[in-house]
Amino acid sequence: MAVPFSPSNENRYPTPVAGLSMYDLPELRAVGDLWWSGLARAFRAEGIDEVPDRLDRVASLEALWGAPHLLLAQTCGYQLMGEWAGRLEYLATPRYAAPGCQGAGYCSWIVIRAACPVNDLEELRGARCVINSHGSHSGCNALRALVAPLARDGRFFGSVQVSGSHTGSLALLQNDLADVTAIDCVTYALLGRYRPDALAGTRILTRTRSVPSLPYATRAGASPDFIRRLRAGLCRANSAPALADACDALLLAGFEVLSLASYECTLQMASDAARCSYRELDS
Repeated sequence: MAVPFSPSNENRYPTPVAGLSMYDLPELRAVGDLWWSGLARAFRAEGIDEVPDRLDRVASLEALWGAPHLLLAQTCGYQLMGEWAGRLEYLATPRYAAPGCQGAGYCSWIVIRAACPVNDLEELRGARCVINSHGSHSGCNALRALVAPLARDGRFFGSVQVSGSHTGSLALLQNDLADVTAIDCVTYALLGRYRPDALAGTRILTRTRSVPSLPYATRAGASPDFIRRLRAGLCRANSAPALADACDALLLAGFEVLSLASYECTLQMASDAARCSYRELDS
């Protein structure tokens, strides 16, 4: 459930706050801190005042996105266009150097157990599905769009459970508590590099449609000049030689400023599934 602005949220975040928790694996916390230090320097160089020294890793995503003094966060394009429409201001779309990414686009891998004998999606009819959350594009919306045309009487899977995270979904596969899941291809690449055990005993069956990757955003109502400075800071930091190793570790290859309409495809995918009368993965 999204957290709207409230006096209590104002009191909790009386000063600017930033968080980049979407791909913040524990193994990458030090690198994430280095990336933020570079971003903070770049934002200050662009004339932005009151830049926080540290990332907030305590607040939930919803609380962070709803902070009245939010400086920077990474969000989900599906939620940016859906329940968070008008409550966050789009900044830029990262380009990731990961298999499954092309330009500023990314996809989800449909992952099954390595020992599972199926060779195509149709063979997963009646399987045990696990998603990370109903609000996630990569873990739910993209998968829903993929299987909706195959559904019969509004169903395709035998069961659906919610794990709470991509790593949780993979663990359920590894322990034979689920048969199939959808994993953000950037998460999959980072796990393959830094936590390969999380992928052990699994394999990729197919992929979902490509959509723009997870956008960087700031608070709603930010002025055009503030947005311009933030975008300039992102570019400054990404091109800084001192941050090249950090960007490489994060698979971060650059940024593109897209039109907000570029993310409408995520809503269209949900609408297309609904037109197929497929609501099995709805919350």
